[in-house]
Amino acid sequence: MKNKKYYIALNDREYAEIISSLINKRNSLIRLGKYTDGVDEVIMKVRKAKNRNFQILYI
Repeated sequence: MKNKKYYIALNDREYAEIISSLINKRNSLIRLGKYTDGVDEVIMKVRKAKNRNFQILYI
């Protein structure tokens, strides 16, 4: 079965809040001496995401 893709519509403020929260989480994991691989991957995915126009379907 093919995985379904989901898109999130974010404005600039929401995008900045997500990045800030992920960086804060990463810093807290570093302070605790834990691995940050998962958070690093999510930060990279959010940073590399392209701006796309898409149609919003209401169910």
